[in-house]
Amino acid sequence: MPDDSFAFVVTTISALPNDVEALKALVAAALELAEKATRRADEFEARLANALARESARDALIAHLKLQIAKLKREQYGASAERTRRLLDQLELQLEELEADASEDALVAEAAAQKTANVRSFERKAPARQPFPEHSPRERVVVPSPCSCPACGSVRLSRLGEDITDTLEVIPRQWKVIQTVRQKLSCRDCEKISQAPAPFHVVPRGWAGPSFLAMLLFEKYGQHQPLNRQADWFAREGVPLSISTLADQVGAAAFALMPIYRLIEAHVLAAIRLHGDDTTVPVMAKGKTDIARLWVYVRDD
Repeated sequence: MPDDSFAFVVTTISALPNDVEALKALVAAALELAEKATRRADEFEARLANALARESARDALIAHLKLQIAKLKREQYGASAERTRRLLDQLELQLEELEADASEDALVAEAAAQKTANVRSFERKAPARQPFPEHSPRERVVVPSPCSCPACGSVRLSRLGEDITDTLEVIPRQWKVIQTVRQKLSCRDCEKISQAPAPFHVVPRGWAGPSFLAMLLFEKYGQHQPLNRQADWFAREGVPLSISTLADQVGAAAFALMPIYRLIEAHVLAAIRLHGDDTTVPVMAKGKTDIARLWVYVRDD
């Protein structure tokens, strides 16, 4: 039984003209059709990318408006229920994901539109960015200017001004070990040995510096990051520290800060009028979740 595809190829080849010019015209027409098909495919891809970017931007805008409405309602009716706070947190998480998707889709649409001249890229309104902090240090990087004119080659150039582009950058956290060297000296007359006193440590006979202790306590109590999560961070950065070691430093630092706590306590409780608040907090226990309580006092003078 003959192969149909083979017969079709043989028939198609036999139908081709034998004239060279006719073959060239046929190839040129085929290339033109292929180019048109490529342009149509690029236009279709660009329109599809624009539609996806427009939909992502609309979803992000809707989520942003929902978050603003929820915040206004919370300000108007008060934050009496913890449920509204959790609802705001959930809306902020949804907005975060939608904003990221909208930004990615807008870049995809821009890249697709550059392949065609008939489809304009979708322009998404970027969120307003706050100015960079004035207290942040500035590092000035001057790009070398040309020594001669690129147009005519003349070296007689005069400065008109400059354009400055600000880029926010961060220096990754660096770990270092400070070695405090105390040399021992021996007196040749009385043969007594003298040495400078040991450096001060927040924790007696401790190994952690004050900056490390401040970061550890702030992450635990200010950012609500447990010690096991911090230990994972430190290990990924090349500084393995066990949870028990970190917990020991937290307890020692709390003891060191106790005098400041006593002063604040005496100042607050000495007020004539005192307001108290009782807040329940779920905490992990062995095999279950317990309810802990936080008591906050504010003096009203």
